[in-house]
Amino acid sequence: MADFMRGMRPFRAAALLLSTLLGVLAGPVGCSDPDYDTSTPEKTLDAATKMIADGRPDLLPTLIEIKARDITFDDGVTEASAIGDVKQKLGDMFGRLWRVSQKLKQRWPDQVEKEARAVKARFAGGAGVAISRDIGDLLSQVMADPFFYLTQTRERLHAEDLTDGTASLEWDGETWQGPVLLIETKDGWRVSVPEALVQGNDVWPQTRQEWAVVAYMMLGIENSLKDFERELDGGKFRDLRQASERVGRLIGESVIAQGIIYATMKPKGKPSDAPQGGAESAK
Repeated sequence: MADFMRGMRPFRAAALLLSTLLGVLAGPVGCSDPDYDTSTPEKTLDAATKMIADGRPDLLPTLIEIKARDITFDDGVTEASAIGDVKQKLGDMFGRLWRVSQKLKQRWPDQVEKEARAVKARFAGGAGVAISRDIGDLLSQVMADPFFYLTQTRERLHAEDLTDGTASLEWDGETWQGPVLLIETKDGWRVSVPEALVQGNDVWPQTRQEWAVVAYMMLGIENSLKDFERELDGGKFRDLRQASERVGRLIGESVIAQGIIYATMKPKGKPSDAPQGGAESAK
């Protein structure tokens, strides 16, 4: 583990995490959150893009629907509430990430623009994105535009209403085979994953403690971004690459620490349908 922590893998883990989260806040504060039209699958995708354009990435988790089991944990918290806490902290983290990315643009506008052009050029070359093998380049490109996958690829991503309360995602006209779909809720269309896939996956949180660790992971990433922001404001970095490598290490170390804790909490063997690891009870 010591070799792992000393190596470059924390950089890559952090960069891939940031990309995955987008592929989904000490953020901007206003009197009230703006309303976004999510009345159709396509408008929900547009809403995600508009949130970034409006400087409100903290609202992106409001477009995510995770079906909670009808259970109450032994501390009185429902799973729905635990999921809500994770989504709130995810929004906080997205907001801080957006704030940091804006400061990087102000500090090194030419370098940020160069990296953004590199990502766009590579992305335009095929259906996907070739991940750079140079971790410094990869992190620089992620930090130059962490929400690229939502803002710059909208014309390639579409949603097909299947008329059964769900919608499939299409990429360049081809149905996307990933585990994500859109579902219709009372509040509009939301991004979700099939319930069977979620509950049948032994990595998915099942207990109050596991949901808490996921929430702490989001909080840990935000705190890492706060620490980086203080260093950035203090003028500690000579260029975008050095700054990006630093934030990658800070986030990577936080994610690894929480990931180890989470892994030790998961039961060995085939997961059961009932909650494990506490005195949770069905309502």
